[in-house]
Amino acid sequence: MRVLFAGLSEKSHLYTMVPLAWALAAAGHDVLMANAPSLTPAITGAGLTAAPVGDDHAIHADMAAARDSQDADVANWGRLGPGETDWAALRERYEISVPYGFARYNDLVLDDMVALARDWRPDLVIRDPIAYAGAVAARACGAAHARLLWCADVYGRARRTFVELARQQPEPERVDPLADWLDERGAPYGVTCDEELLNGRFTIDTLPPSLRPPSELHQLSMRYVPYNGPAVAWDWLREQPKQPRVCVTLGSTNTEAYGGDYVPLDDILTALGALGVDVVAALMPEQAEQLGDLPPNVRAVSGIALSTLLPTCAAVVHHGGWGSFSTALVNGVPQLALSTNVADQELRGLALQQAGAGIFVHHSDVDAGQVLVHTRMLLEDPSFAAAAGRLRDESAALPSPHALVPLLERLTADR
Repeated sequence: MRVLFAGLSEKSHLYTMVPLAWALAAAGHDVLMANAPSLTPAITGAGLTAAPVGDDHAIHADMAAARDSQDADVANWGRLGPGETDWAALRERYEISVPYGFARYNDLVLDDMVALARDWRPDLVIRDPIAYAGAVAARACGAAHARLLWCADVYGRARRTFVELARQQPEPERVDPLADWLDERGAPYGVTCDEELLNGRFTIDTLPPSLRPPSELHQLSMRYVPYNGPAVAWDWLREQPKQPRVCVTLGSTNTEAYGGDYVPLDDILTALGALGVDVVAALMPEQAEQLGDLPPNVRAVSGIALSTLLPTCAAVVHHGGWGSFSTALVNGVPQLALSTNVADQELRGLALQQAGAGIFVHHSDVDAGQVLVHTRMLLEDPSFAAAAGRLRDESAALPSPHALVPLLERLTADR
């Protein structure tokens, strides 16, 4: 069969798709990765076939100009489940998020995405949860359609809440900004919005079930397989650390999109030097260049894949991003998440903390002394490692991308 992956033009989102794309290609299926032009090198670098569509967005420039937008309530989709919000607040969330978020990502690629789908005729479209252009393209060419999550399914959860609350409103008040936008953009292709268009026929979820929010959607579980881009198993990573190792990473999104990080990295690394353990800061070159002198047991490295580093670590301090969180999860590493309000980060961080496998701290409350105290707890309290091990085992029990392929074949054929 032909499978079209419809991505969102963010590298970290693309990386979540790569292992399943590999599995489908290895099983003999034709795989095409549709995304905005700027991600073409990342796609081809993963050994996959890119199909550039549309134009690149300019969201990152807006983010850098409004750094406080990470902490705005509208960025947090983690408190929008049933009973957690009201109609006015959720309607306002869509009124803001549709034009300033969803449409900004999708409008520039939608027409080309539909044209590609109608020309290539995929049997199955697998899309990013907020790559709605992929949903319209699937409907326009008659393909089966699924979402592949890079997050806890806060978007599906919020939509369920929205639909339930809408039923309780007088007819004139039932404004639906998301459906209105997709009706307008889909009209030239005979596509109208419905709940299957928004949620997919099924959803592929790599979170361990114990960490997922409740859902009534058709979910397929798949084991998270880390892919962090180019990876090298350096000789020092192949050696057993002489003392416990702590990884510190702040990802790339804040530096690339917001123009800088939100926590005092230099102070944190200096404080962690007092632990007397091996501290490895996995940083972008721009982050490493801003550091001052570091303690002798702290080193900064660039260009290292977390999938090669975290298996050697006893704890990780990170920014709450999906790739860092999930790579630590499948390696059974206790986590200190210094998160923002964006998307699902609060919900996911609190779920990890409730499971006993880590500690969640909002980045605005972070100082170096607090990071030192929490990291020491992760290292010295064996309950954290035990809980992280349970989540690792729960993740390992999920079907691999390879094992999921026959089920995708059957579901697509049923369509």
